[in-house]
Amino acid sequence: MQDRYAMPMPMPMPMQLRCGRHQLDLSYPRVMGILNVTPDSFSDGGRHNALDEAVYRAETMLAEGAAIIDIGGESTRPGASPVPLQEELDRVLPVVERLVSELDALVSLDTSRGEVMREAASRGAGMINDVRSLRWPGALEAAAMSGLPVCVMHMLGEPTDMQLAPHYEMPIEEAVAAFLETRIAECEAAGIRREQLVLDPGFGFGKRVEHNLRLLNRMQPLTDFGLPLLAGMSRKSMIGKVLARPVEERLPGGLALATMAVERGARIVRVHDVGPTVDAVNMTWAVLQEGTDA
Repeated sequence: MQDRYAMPMPMPMPMQLRCGRHQLDLSYPRVMGILNVTPDSFSDGGRHNALDEAVYRAETMLAEGAAIIDIGGESTRPGASPVPLQEELDRVLPVVERLVSELDALVSLDTSRGEVMREAASRGAGMINDVRSLRWPGALEAAAMSGLPVCVMHMLGEPTDMQLAPHYEMPIEEAVAAFLETRIAECEAAGIRREQLVLDPGFGFGKRVEHNLRLLNRMQPLTDFGLPLLAGMSRKSMIGKVLARPVEERLPGGLALATMAVERGARIVRVHDVGPTVDAVNMTWAVLQEGTDA
């Protein structure tokens, strides 16, 4: 019998994701650069919340090989509380406008609010990335109206309480798959085309270290949905707890996780350290493509 969790073969068919005026080629794995325009994100809070600094950081990540810039105006670190709507709008919309107009960047909006989705889409954002999987009031409708691709993510609870005592009645990989299956169906029912969905297992969101390790090790079956997988583990506490490293020393561990995610089917890797990750991902892909006609 074939091992259910054996290393995957590369997806046989090229995948294209229509992102507004951009076409994202996912026939090979791409890197998404994280741009937090917040004062309190766990790794880089306060570093890029001035407009010029945010634009410069995005320009640097694009030069290093990022295919997508993911802008977040609300910290979703463990224990974080939502920010007021107007504050989130004020943080992200000027950055979206300048990245689109000056850098022609493919911008992803990391938000859970329908109002932010609508305003960002009208300013040229090309993707929606919602840690709450469009479960906040109005988000599902706003995402559907935008026509943009949407990344839906598994999370147990909310950032305020998700890491207090996460517990699952079934193996973590099965819980994640069941949740994503439900969200796919609800997105389709709301008018979001299936081929515009991206799936994120939600590493670090309502999961203990052992959950994260098992989920990554057994992530490959999530490719059975036939949708692109996004993996975000950059600088997260799972690295710190396994390796006893502070945030600023987690790059080697993060590169290992990015490589393993690509081996297990991820087509988008969301990271802070773009340049080294692009090299690691491209090298991994070259090995995976050995002996194929791709």
